[in-house]
Amino acid sequence: MSSGVGPAIGTGYLKALGTSANLLVTDPSSTDRACALLREELDAIDLACSRFRADSELWRVNHAQGRRTRVSALLAEAVTVALAAAHVTDGDVDPTCGRSLVRLGYDRDFAAARQNTSALSEPAVPAVGWRAVELDRERREIRIPGEVMLDLGATAKALAADRAAIRIATALNCGVLVNLGGDISVAGGPPDQGWLVGIVDDRGFDGAEVAASPAGSRPPLHNAVVAIRDGGLATSSPKVRAWSRGAARLHHIIEPSTGMPVNSCWRAVSVAAATCVDANTASTAAVIRGGRAPAWLAAQQLPARLVGHGGEVVTVAGWPAGPGGKGTRP
Repeated sequence: MSSGVGPAIGTGYLKALGTSANLLVTDPSSTDRACALLREELDAIDLACSRFRADSELWRVNHAQGRRTRVSALLAEAVTVALAAAHVTDGDVDPTCGRSLVRLGYDRDFAAARQNTSALSEPAVPAVGWRAVELDRERREIRIPGEVMLDLGATAKALAADRAAIRIATALNCGVLVNLGGDISVAGGPPDQGWLVGIVDDRGFDGAEVAASPAGSRPPLHNAVVAIRDGGLATSSPKVRAWSRGAARLHHIIEPSTGMPVNSCWRAVSVAAATCVDANTASTAAVIRGGRAPAWLAAQQLPARLVGHGGEVVTVAGWPAGPGGKGTRP
């Protein structure tokens, strides 16, 4: 991650939520404090929303056998965000895909799950559907049917990026960029020309690699570079968090109606939006919607870059045109 030309930029790096967490701040003297605040936010999200930790709140909800479970304000917020994502995408981004992922072998932290390459022993199971989730935000109670397992992976990481960026910018009175494995949120005053964000759309395992720097220095070896000043940017890809079980080649973006990884015409979709949650929701839905995605994104006025498996690029709603072209997000 390059600091480029212009004022000095503080940088930090953490490992959390099964991915890398990169931090940039416009006040280098605040770097250590910013990293501490980021760690607090990521630890809190993990303890609330992890599907794999037996001490997490989500674990208690998923194993409550149909009973109501009282939860923290943070998990209530995370589930609210997940249900909103399902609503605005007509169920394409569905938090009730947890059991579908378990059937496909994603039943533990991804780094461990991908080590098991034996053939799957059970058939796929469709998602029950997000409307089965009962959330009382006032009482902070959640109830799901016994056969439902929530997975908040499609939105919780983006929520963590948004929460951390706003908290750090507010506490330290500086500009900040938080990048959680390709889910980017910025807050506070950016560098004079914004943050340059470089995107790799053909990388697997941890995610489409994203690097960021102050405008004026192009991140090297990236397929596309854009400048952002506020809001969020996210890239979703079926090449990310992909694994094999027997002869089956699998990935984490699930078609809720089948419980199987979606067979998309896109190898990567990047979207800019008002928040990282909005960007991630739209990029994930676009992968699932396939050929219908460009028109849908354009109708939502969301700048986006969609890349086909052959490398063909489609840009909509003001995303800078041209392969690898640099431009500023509207």
